[in-house]
Amino acid sequence: MSTLGTLSVIFDLDGTLVDSEPNYYEAGRRTLDEYGVPDFSWAEHERYVGISTRETITDWRRRYGLSAPVDELLAVKNGHYLRLAGASTRVFPEMRAFVELLAAEGVPMAVASGSSPQAIGATLAGTDLDAYLRTVVSADEVAHGKPAPDVFLEAARRLGADPADCVVVEDAAPGAAAAHAAGMRCIAVPYVTAQADAPEFATAGLLLPGGQAEFTARAAHAWLADARRRS
Repeated sequence: MSTLGTLSVIFDLDGTLVDSEPNYYEAGRRTLDEYGVPDFSWAEHERYVGISTRETITDWRRRYGLSAPVDELLAVKNGHYLRLAGASTRVFPEMRAFVELLAAEGVPMAVASGSSPQAIGATLAGTDLDAYLRTVVSADEVAHGKPAPDVFLEAARRLGADPADCVVVEDAAPGAAAAHAAGMRCIAVPYVTAQADAPEFATAGLLLPGGQAEFTARAAHAWLADARRRS
C-alpha cells in the first residue's frame, strides 16, 4: 500500500498533464479548413476544452453544417493531431514532478481522457509519461464522455479502486463535473483561467484559479495527505 493509503489518482491528459491544446487547436483548424470552414479561432476552440474529440466533432457538424460523417472527420483530425503530437508536446513541469512523486510512493495512477486511444498513446509515449501511467481510459471506450462520469468510473474499475478513494486531477469544467458525478474528489487546475469561476469547479476539493502557474507537486501532495486523513 502507498504512503497515501488507499488513495488512487486519476489524471486528465490534455491541458492537465500536457500542454496539448495548441496541437488540438491546430489539428481542428486544419480539419475544418479542409472542409470549407476557414478562420477557426482559438476563442472558438476554447469552448471545446474538456469535451471529447468525438463530441466536439459532432457539435462541429451541427454548428458549421458539415455533411461529412463523424468518423471521417475524426480520422482526419486525429491524423493531423498525431503528426503534430509526434513533433512536440510539452509536459507541465510540476505535473511531471507530481507524477514522479506519486510513482515513487507507489500510488496507483491512471489517465482518463476524452482523446482517442491513439492520441493518448502517442502523447504518453512521446513525453515518456507512459513509464508511470500504464492504466489508460479513452472516452471512445465508454458510453458517454465528460461531463458524464463514465471514464473516471472505468479508470477506478481498472485500478481496482473504490471511486470514493479516487482523486481526479482536471483542467476543465466538464471534467470537474464528471469527477463530482463519479463521487470522486478533484484537484482543479483550470487551463483557461478565465473560466475558473465556472460553477462546475466549485465542487472541487482543491481549486487553483491561477491554473498551472499556481500548481506545485509538493502542495498537491500535501493536500492529498490531508484528504487521506479526512477520509
